[in-house]
Amino acid sequence: MTKLRIRLFHWWFLLSRPLTLGVRVIVPDDQGRVLLVKHTYVPGWHLPGGGVDRGETTMQAAVRELFEEACLRPLGELRLMSVHANREASRRDHVLVYVCDRFEFERPFERNGEIADIGFFARHDLPGDTSRGTLTRLSEFWDGAPASPYW
Repeated sequence: MTKLRIRLFHWWFLLSRPLTLGVRVIVPDDQGRVLLVKHTYVPGWHLPGGGVDRGETTMQAAVRELFEEACLRPLGELRLMSVHANREASRRDHVLVYVCDRFEFERPFERNGEIADIGFFARHDLPGDTSRGTLTRLSEFWDGAPASPYW
């Protein structure tokens, strides 16, 4: 009876307080530039990433998103840099930011239905339409500043 009660409580909690998770990944290259992606459905340049699917860990989601968006495979573990509440999406959305220090491209990038373009950009040569959240995360990464609790 206790297990059933715990399970029912957990289901009620999920229905009454749904939580969504997303991931973004900072991918610096050996020249100090970072990888950004340009989506087909939202304006601006962003860190690669996306939503965490049911049954998936945040690390698995980050690795999957890197491959789907940039044909990139990490060489080693990603490291968690920060966690942020994303109030712009909803009151219950959170984004985890990982860093991928070593990687390889599995194949050349090809434009697809989700990603229009990718590129590596130096700190002082970021595209003018880089998203505010991306700029803030990159500043925290490059400057070592404390991470904001909010996206």
